[in-house]
Amino acid sequence: MSVEAVNPRAGAMLRPEPWYRRMLGDGTTVIVAILVVLLVVFAATQSDALTQSVLTDILNNSLPLALAAAGGTLVVLTRGFDLSVAGVVSLTNVLVAVHAGDGPLGALQGLAVAVAVGALVGAVNGVLVAYWNLQSIALTLASMIVCSGAALLVLDAPGGNVSDFMVYDLTDRIAGTVPVALAVGVGVYAVWFLLRRTDWGIRLYAVGADETAAVLAGIPVRRTKVIAYVLAGICYGLAGFMLTALTATGTPNVGDPYLLLVFAAIALGGTSFAGGRGGVAGSMLGALTLTLLQKVLFSTGVSSFYTGIFQGAVMVLAVVIAAISARFSSQGEARS
Repeated sequence: MSVEAVNPRAGAMLRPEPWYRRMLGDGTTVIVAILVVLLVVFAATQSDALTQSVLTDILNNSLPLALAAAGGTLVVLTRGFDLSVAGVVSLTNVLVAVHAGDGPLGALQGLAVAVAVGALVGAVNGVLVAYWNLQSIALTLASMIVCSGAALLVLDAPGGNVSDFMVYDLTDRIAGTVPVALAVGVGVYAVWFLLRRTDWGIRLYAVGADETAAVLAGIPVRRTKVIAYVLAGICYGLAGFMLTALTATGTPNVGDPYLLLVFAAIALGGTSFAGGRGGVAGSMLGALTLTLLQKVLFSTGVSSFYTGIFQGAVMVLAVVIAAISARFSSQGEARS
């Protein structure tokens, strides 16, 4: 029995959508429009807003959140929630600060540790959610607490020894032109671009759209979920690694703010928490929007006490517009 025969919506997810429906439905268009508005305001209120140094600074500050949001998006697409992001970012941050060596090879060693730890936590989460049918929120909350506790065991206070290569070279520009943060972000998106077109990428959307229909269609739902959680953990590890380079230190609770910001970025990017709709690009742009919004508020003289209020207001606006766009897109699907 085919997916289309069981559930028309899941079947629609398996078919390539026209470009105009993707633009209306995935929310990326909305977040790009908000970003353009914020950039215009930022350029109008700060004279050096469009200089290379300021743009590099914005990209550096937004990259860890963008990477974490990219990982979280993969789980949300399966209709799950991964709260372990805060703990994994904290744990990999202190591990890199303590165990990464000097120079490029030392940074590579720290990257390997961060990716391995993230993948391990993701694999445990994925197996327990997919094969033991545990609730993703409760399980990943426990994972977050365990990882946060482990971070305190590694480093009970801010410290560590982060090499100059990580602090300066990984937050600089390649050949004086392209920010490393932009290159990393584009690289992660390129991987997602390829993965989305694989069988696993198609199954990811089918599972999120209707898990029962996916099972009946013979899709390996459990394996699809486990891979999503593992890839999410790797993204969290990358976020912890880049955050270490950005802050030049290890802090055992540095990942705590990411718990809510990751889901804010995902919502801003137009990914549906009901699963099966959205994508990594929107979430990464959502992270960039949250970072740029802080810069805009600062440049316009708004107190930092109001930052959360403005971030929430922008998120509500984006979610409402995205919901209207998604409804318009769905009506188009129903007519076709």
